[in-house]
Amino acid sequence: MKKKITFLKTTIISFLKKNGIAFSILFIATFLQTYFAMGRLSDNTSSSCLECSFFEDAFFISLMTAFFLSILFSIFSLLKNLYLKMVIEFILLAAVWLFWNYTIFVERESSWSTYLFNEEIHYTISQSLFPVIILGCFSVILLHFKEIKMIMESRN
Repeated sequence: MKKKITFLKTTIISFLKKNGIAFSILFIATFLQTYFAMGRLSDNTSSSCLECSFFEDAFFISLMTAFFLSILFSIFSLLKNLYLKMVIEFILLAAVWLFWNYTIFVERESSWSTYLFNEEIHYTISQSLFPVIILGCFSVILLHFKEIKMIMESRN
């Protein structure tokens, strides 16, 4: 009985530690990506919350993204193929970031003017492409650093 309790404690602590690291990486990357991609709109007023600052929006977006994606990525840890796992995580992360960037653009710029849907998408992608690719790759590599390191060491 004591062995089961000890095993359960170590399993829970390991799970929380791994998810805590993933949460931190995803939170910081999402926050930075939001500022790099949509920071130009930080002085614009949000149409959904007139008192909300850009910092508050970026903070809560980062918090929600990090929470949900860290849980989802822990489920992906069941996949054995590291490359497949990394590609799926990158695509999901990029899609979520593009969605948030689109939302910010609509709230802070497009809703105050007459943009067509195609123009909104074009602007969002053009402003987001570089930050999403750079920070997305960096985040996924950081999330799997130990696994990548073990693969590299086993090749030598």
